[in-house]
Amino acid sequence: MSDSHNPSSGEIKSPLHGFRYIDIIAAFFVAVLIASNIASSAKIVDLSSLLGGILPVYLAFDGGTLLFPVAYVLGDVITEVYGFRVSRRIIWTGFAVLALTSVFFMILSLLPGDALWEEQAGASAFNAILGGMSTGGIAVASLSGFLAGEFSNAAILSRLKVLMKGRALWVRAIGSSLIGELLDTLFFVSVASLTGVFGWELFATLVLTNYLFKVSMEVLVLPLTYLAVRKLKKAEGIDVYDVGVSFNPFARR
Repeated sequence: MSDSHNPSSGEIKSPLHGFRYIDIIAAFFVAVLIASNIASSAKIVDLSSLLGGILPVYLAFDGGTLLFPVAYVLGDVITEVYGFRVSRRIIWTGFAVLALTSVFFMILSLLPGDALWEEQAGASAFNAILGGMSTGGIAVASLSGFLAGEFSNAAILSRLKVLMKGRALWVRAIGSSLIGELLDTLFFVSVASLTGVFGWELFATLVLTNYLFKVSMEVLVLPLTYLAVRKLKKAEGIDVYDVGVSFNPFARR
């Protein structure tokens, strides 16, 4: 497969200005990031039990794994259509909102509970389900994973687009995800285990299952990625090639 393209320098005067749909995509990206982190803290899913024990190994994953691959798909679409600079800005926005969410849950955990709520649920239930968010463990793990994974994914996809002259989106989408998802999973599970969100006995299982599930989802929804990219390029009248753009996550250009 190949993509029609119109190479440009990647120079955008204001990264998010003048686009029709970038605000909607950014909102979905941030919403998926927050929801997946809350789900990661809330539940561990036993895939082996769901499949009736037909798998040769025990497979379990945190609840956020079900939704998190959507963030990577949206990240691929954003980088492919709007370029690395826009992607970098949206990623940092997601980090800021995630940090605010973590602070909110932390404050909520410190406030005294109503007597009836304490009887029906209580602080122990709150800490068991949302402790990862209220103590910051999930937020720190997610931040670490994103710094290593999402930025790597975006940078690799962007560089490959220039090298491949916009052709074969499937190669760079899957190729960048293989690296980005691996780094993200390793950092996320490692930090979450260090902060007590997950037990170390689940480390290998969570890394293996998370990585395989995320990459598989990326491959399965590739046709939707193609469709979204094609529609957005046409609607926005843009197809950014990141020539001369810094891939430093902290750079402004």
